[in-house]
Parts: sequence; structure tokens; C-alpha cells
Amino acid sequence: MTPWTIDLATEWPRVLLPLPVVLPLFAAGLTLALARRPRAQRTISVTALSIVVIASITMLVLTDRGTGTYSIDVGGWPARLGIPLVADRLSTLMLVVSSVVTLAVLVYSLAQGVADGEEGTPVSIYHPTYLVLSAGVSNAFLSGDLFNLYVGFEILLAASYILLTLGGTKARVRAGTTYVVVSLLSSMVFLTAIALVYMATGTVNMAELSVRLQEIDPDVRLVLHLLLLVGFGIKAAVFPLSAWLPDSYPTAPAPVTAVFAGLLTKVGVYAIIRTETLLFPGSSAGDVANTLLMWVALATMVVGILGAVAQNDVKRLLSFTLVSHIGYMVFGIALGTTAGLSGAVFYVAHHITVQTTLFLVTGLVERHSGSTSLDSLGAMAKKAPLLAVLFFVPAMNLAGIPPFSGFLGKLGLLQAGVDVGTPLAYGLVAGGVVTSLLTLYAIAKVWNRAFWQEPLVDPDDNPDDAGNTGLATATEVGVRTPVGMLVPTAALVLVGVGITFVAGPLFGISDRAAQDLLDRTPYTSTVLHDRVPEVAE
Repeated sequence: MTPWTIDLATEWPRVLLPLPVVLPLFAAGLTLALARRPRAQRTISVTALSIVVIASITMLVLTDRGTGTYSIDVGGWPARLGIPLVADRLSTLMLVVSSVVTLAVLVYSLAQGVADGEEGTPVSIYHPTYLVLSAGVSNAFLSGDLFNLYVGFEILLAASYILLTLGGTKARVRAGTTYVVVSLLSSMVFLTAIALVYMATGTVNMAELSVRLQEIDPDVRLVLHLLLLVGFGIKAAVFPLSAWLPDSYPTAPAPVTAVFAGLLTKVGVYAIIRTETLLFPGSSAGDVANTLLMWVALATMVVGILGAVAQNDVKRLLSFTLVSHIGYMVFGIALGTTAGLSGAVFYVAHHITVQTTLFLVTGLVERHSGSTSLDSLGAMAKKAPLLAVLFFVPAMNLAGIPPFSGFLGKLGLLQAGVDVGTPLAYGLVAGGVVTSLLTLYAIAKVWNRAFWQEPLVDPDDNPDDAGNTGLATATEVGVRTPVGMLVPTAALVLVGVGITFVAGPLFGISDRAAQDLLDRTPYTSTVLHDRVPEVAE
């Protein structure tokens, strides 16, 4: 029985697997065809992403409590010839968080477009592009094929090029140019690595590679490993490959910046997790790479947060904290233990939600005050107390203040580092503590200057440091924030708080995901249908 002649009574879960990829692509085509009917575009986009959220939650429940890991061979081709899509605990958890975030940001952007009379947001382009971005992210999370993972990256990157330059301002085009150049460089490195992997092993199926890569020359394996890490490291914005991010993200429209900050770098982190656990587990090359990753994690945490402390613009400050907290995730991956991987998976889920929320709130602040410069902002707690609350909660969560999920995630990672007990692991623990304290300092600076102190200068005399004109001009300070923008922002704030309340079950899922990642058997046996791949000559 091929994957496309499925007995729905017994194998219906596999029908859901292609849905997060296929449905947004189909909806993108519909919205492009309905370019002159913005209301129909909005309805199709929201409906499609809502269905993806439901399907993703269902798949997470099935993989964690029901059928376990399952896969489907696209087009009915066997895994070694075709493209497998694979659902396990890690990929479905990432799907749930990413789909919830993309839906919330979409609703936010639609309300913003209506409030602004669609100015600066070409609807005929925005909807299909945004849906293609969602499909690319889902494809990357579900792909069981290294080349298809590359395709997922290229889909989401192509869409991101358009979204980043919406409005066509000089600052956005300049930032978009930098982003395109860096993204193309990372794609070239990744594609070169794929070609070399195929030359060495004769396959790009990740389940088969988990066996064949262990049989090739260790020096060749190390080169392939490092090439993949460089490609994914650029996409994940780890130091020293992160300089492009703070210059690119702040210039985009608020919802675009939010979805970029929440998702795009995390796809790179996901690829590193999959690479380290499935393709290069515990070999001598893995030891070298893990040591390198530890140093990279430490540098990313410390350099990123020092950059944040030095910023005077809220969006740039948050962009640097984004880089810094990628270091926590790489920290957990580099430890290579169940506790470390579990902490990394938990922290990715937490950080996607919190970082997206903070950028959405910053967009509301910019709309209200006409700027995101700390010199121009002030007394926001009196002018817009609801915005103060919406900022304070995720900001404290990001800083890791108890009892929020940020504290629990960091505590899990620090405990995993202590359990490893090597000098470098203790150095990472110390770096993590320092980074958390400096994050609190940076957030407190924003909280005091933007929400409590009086502005130092008139916003008209101090354009946004990132080169934006803002969604509201300085003469429109106090403009009423649309309810449609407040509701999805508040919903994400509640989701971030909700992660704290379900931290126990979520850590349970991340623990089981980490065990599966290190075991590898659930993944490989499902994709290969218990067939042992032949080793390449």
C-alpha cells in the first residue's frame, strides 16, 4: 500500500502530515488569484493558518501520546529515492508553536493594514508571500531529506526577501540587500555541503545518512559536519555569523520583524539540532564540533547581550537580545545530553513566543509614539497603561524572572551544564548567568526610559535609529491603537504566560523528544520502514 492509498481507519494521522506545507501553498495560489478582493484574501489566509494550527496540535498529541513517530513518502517513492516528511515530537512541537505565532502575527498585520488603509502593505503581494513563508517553515520542520530541507529554507527565504522590503523605503531596501547577500552566502555553503555529502554517501535521506556518515573517513566527516554547521550557523545568527541580523530586522514593518525574530533563526537552530543528533552523533568529529559549539554558544550569549546593552533603540536592542538568546539554545545542543537537548527544545518553544510578542508590542509602541528611540519615548505607562502591561510581562519572561518559563528554561540549561561538569561547561553556566543578568539590565533600561521617565527629546527631532518613519508620525502621538492589533498581541502574552503553567508537561514532551533524538531509532526505523541502508562503496 503506497502512502497515497491510505486506509483512513488505521492510518489517518499520516494524512495530516503534508497539510502544514500543502495547505498554505494552495491558499497562497488562491490569494494571488484573488488579488483584487482583499476581504477574500484575508478570509482564506486566516482560515488556512487556523487549520494548520489545529492539524499541528493534533499531530503533536499523536506523536507524543498516540502513534509515535510517523512519516509519509511524497509521491509514493521509497524514502531512498523520494522525499519523506517525518513527524516526531520535536518537529510537531515546533509546528505547533510556529503555526500559533504565524496566525497571531497575521491577524495583527491585517488589523494594522485596515487601520492604515492598506498603506505600505500591498495586500495582493502580502498574503501569498506570507503563506509561502509559512509553508517553507513547515517544510523545513517536517523534511526528512537534506535537499528538501534546503528547499524549505529557500522557500521561506525567498518569501522573506519580499516581506522585508514591503513599503520600499530606502532603509528597508538597504537592509534587504544585506539580508539577501548573507542568505545567499549561507545557501551556497549549505548547497555545497549537500553536494559533498551526496558524493561521499550516495544519498541525502537523513535517516540513511545517520548510518552511512558513520562509515566514511573521519576527516571527511568532520569537513562535512563543519560545513553544515557554518551554513546553519549563518541562518541561526550565531556569533560571529550574526552581524547581519541587527541591521536587517529593525527596518521591516512590525509584524514582519516579529515573525522573522520568532521563527527564521529558530529554523536554523532546528537544523543544528537535527544535524547534531541524527547525522553526527557522538563521533570524534562530533566531539570537535561540540567543543566548537560550546565556544560559539558562550560568545553568542555574551557578545549579543553586550550589543543589546549598548543600544538606544528598542528594536535594535531586542534584535541583539535575539542573537544573545540563540546562544542558550546552542548551549543545550552542544552539551549533547538528554537534559541539555531537552532544555534547548523547551527554550526554543518559549523564545519563539516571547520574542515575537515583544516585537509586536514594540510595533504598538511605535504606532502610539511615532518612534522606538529611547530618547524620544517616555511616560508610556501613563499614556498607554495597557501597552505597559503587554510589554512588562514578556520582558520579564525574556529576562528569566521567576516563575516565568524563561527562568525555568534557563534553569534547566544551567543544571544540564552543571551535570556535565567540565570546565567549559561551567564556563557556559557562568556565561548564561551573566547573560541573564545583563538581559534584565537591558530590559529594565527600556522599561524605565520608555514607560516611566519623560522623553529626552521631541520625537520630531530624533528619527527612529533604525531608519523607520514609524507607523505613526510624531505629530500623531497618542493615536488610538486598533483593537485588532491589541487582541493577537495580548493572546501571545497569555500564551507566553500559559507556557509557565504547563511547563511540567512541556518539559515532559521536550524530555521525550530529547531521548528520541539521542536514540535515533524511532526516526530511522520509521523513515526506512526498518530497512537497514546499504553502506556506500
